[in-house]
Amino acid sequence: MRRRLLAALTVFAAIAVLAFAVPLSLTYATSRTQELVLGRSGDADRFATLADAVGVEGNDAALAEEVARYHELYDENVLVVDARGATAVNAGVDIIDPAVVAAVADARRNQRPHPIDRLMPWSDPMMLVARPVGTGVQVNGAVVIEASTAQARRDITRAWLVIGLGGAAAMVLFTMLALTLSRWVLRPLAALSRAVAELTATLPKARPAPQTSDDAPPPSIARHYGGPPEMRAVAESFDAMALAVADSTEAQRQLVADTAHAMRNPLAALTIRLDSLEYAVPESAADTFRGASAEVDRLTTLLDGLLTLAVAETPDGFATAAGAEEHRCDAGQVVADRIDAWHSAFDAAGQSLRAEQPGSPAEAAVSADVLAQILDVPLSNSNRYAGSGASTVVSVGIEPDWITVTVRDDGRGVPADEIHKLTTRFFRGSAAQPGGSGLGLPIAAALAQARGGALSVSEVSPHGLAVAVRLPAVVAS
Repeated sequence: MRRRLLAALTVFAAIAVLAFAVPLSLTYATSRTQELVLGRSGDADRFATLADAVGVEGNDAALAEEVARYHELYDENVLVVDARGATAVNAGVDIIDPAVVAAVADARRNQRPHPIDRLMPWSDPMMLVARPVGTGVQVNGAVVIEASTAQARRDITRAWLVIGLGGAAAMVLFTMLALTLSRWVLRPLAALSRAVAELTATLPKARPAPQTSDDAPPPSIARHYGGPPEMRAVAESFDAMALAVADSTEAQRQLVADTAHAMRNPLAALTIRLDSLEYAVPESAADTFRGASAEVDRLTTLLDGLLTLAVAETPDGFATAAGAEEHRCDAGQVVADRIDAWHSAFDAAGQSLRAEQPGSPAEAAVSADVLAQILDVPLSNSNRYAGSGASTVVSVGIEPDWITVTVRDDGRGVPADEIHKLTTRFFRGSAAQPGGSGLGLPIAAALAQARGGALSVSEVSPHGLAVAVRLPAVVAS
């Protein structure tokens, strides 16, 4: 790919250099040609004026002397003819040359030949400049100068060489810059391609999706990309990596769910057997028995939480029907129901619980059961950890396209360095009471995320904790 990119950049650089050098070269050639034409036209006009003043028929010696000096000084031929076309003064001009004859005839008819627009290094060595003698009413002769273009062509050649060398130097500079730029641009791409290939090699091979029909291809077949081969290789590597990662993640979730299901039955049987032994345990072993029963209950709760979390993180958990009735609810009504359900528990703990309802319905794109399951987590945490005398407020906020339900308490709170860890699986705060699993807030966060929302935890000043659940609002049809 670097060669192709370098070739493209070099072509663009060459076009840019040529677009500058060619007009500059032509402009200089035109300017130098005009300089030569103007100089020789002025000399021809001077000879024509002098010839008209002295009279070309008299063949004045002053005119002949002036022409001779000019011919000797510039080594350019000059011809002066009278009104009849006869030669009056000739300094080296071949009077039978067809071009000279045509120039004299045009000048005698008071027609000035069109000069050369632009000289080139390969142009003719001579250029004819002709002027009539006399006024426009009466032409008394003509003056023809055979102007040498050698010096002008040398100047043009020299200028073109300088411009060419400058263009070549610019091309070398542009090529070096293009080489550096191509390496700089493609180095991360090459590193990324290698990293993706190495990571993909360490992952399990993605399992092909089952065939849905005889003619339909499996959905896991890689897409066909256009563009350079290197970019296509990176895109295909990313597809393979994404399929492998998705398959591995799904396998992990399935393992957690299968493990939780497989262990629930043995734990349930163990619980039944412990319950049947409760009255046969001697008093000396009663504390040990109660500890064992508590551990079994904790393991059962932990497995239930893992199963709930695995279900919440499955792709099916994210596939919600946003417009269906079963996936919408009035957040204010759900909050009122949860306040009623938790009121007695908060009263028993010596805490207060109230709601701040919005002035209008707050339709959230989530089912009432899911929202209730999410809210039960921060309400349970406030009830267990806020402490006696704490006050908990559940508020509902309405924003454009969003509904936010916040559970805020003024209890003991959590240390600032632990706030961001509360949604991490199995993490429990340093001041948390024993018995929890550390899965409550991660489960609530997964449920909110599966519905297109988010859960965040923040401090409350001067003390306390706030858990905000932000969910999409129902779009009015």
